[in-house]
Amino acid sequence: MAGLPEQLERSEGTEPEAFGSARASMLADIRWGLAREQKELPSKYFYDTKGSELFEKITGLPEYYLTRTERRLLESDVATWIRTVRPGSVVELGAGSGRKTRILLESMLEGGGSTYAPVDVAGDFLEEAARALREDHPGLVVMPQVGDITDRLGFASKLPGPRVFALIGSTIGNFDAEAAVDLVSNIREAMDDEDHFLLGADLRPGHGKTVAELEAAYDDALGVTAEFNLNILSVINEGLGTDFDPALYRHRAFYDERRGRIEMHLVALVAHTVRIPGSAPVAVEEGESIRTELSCKYDRPVLEGLLGRAGLRIERWWTDERARYALLSARPI
Repeated sequence: MAGLPEQLERSEGTEPEAFGSARASMLADIRWGLAREQKELPSKYFYDTKGSELFEKITGLPEYYLTRTERRLLESDVATWIRTVRPGSVVELGAGSGRKTRILLESMLEGGGSTYAPVDVAGDFLEEAARALREDHPGLVVMPQVGDITDRLGFASKLPGPRVFALIGSTIGNFDAEAAVDLVSNIREAMDDEDHFLLGADLRPGHGKTVAELEAAYDDALGVTAEFNLNILSVINEGLGTDFDPALYRHRAFYDERRGRIEMHLVALVAHTVRIPGSAPVAVEEGESIRTELSCKYDRPVLEGLLGRAGLRIERWWTDERARYALLSARPI
């Protein structure tokens, strides 16, 4: 029997109102997205436990240079920076398994810090990662926060400082320009003057990175990204009782050079309708696409403008020799 995805499941102690609110929010998101001229589904619904596991698999694929490049930067530059900053806590938004974050945490512990607060919607996946971290680092205090990374970060005020708020893995790219400013502004609101913001961002083609290389990162030869993309339909079916048939769609990813972003779509193979609870069925035409993800790409001036609007200024900038990917630290203005 189909159940609800982890972020919607009612666990012991959860009030029925909270469960109903989460489902209502999901339903509103899906109704809104499918009513648009360009149909879309919010990418946050990729990440049930299976989606999180598939994404972890993607990060190990040969085409997906982002994770390898970011990890090298974390090991070579950012770990040294963390030892200099000596944070008391690391707050990570969109934490996933936390594998790369271990580099930050080990450097934090060396400097006398103690606390890690990962934020993610996939509760079971987050708890499993937290258990593994506690086993490997008995002195680390791990405080998982199950929720959307756009939620208010009031819990952070109780953590020892100074704090590093980390948004790595190019997660910022999943938000359009205005939403990205809102997200970073929310982080800035939770920061004190002594805190730092660590951001990972994929850079636009150039300096040796080609469009073909970029597109291959989102359309791998083994089809793992395609499976990840199609899984969003199963998440929504389980959460709402919709009747998307993943077999009726194919994965498509391409780089829009004018907008500076990768788009992922699910393209309908045949015309069909989708049942949405409480709404009229939604017609999907043959060849019509549902956009599931935007992955914006950046250069330094664009990032400076984004952060400046949110009340932050770039303090440090690290990138690889081909300028494919960047990590930066920022402080409150």
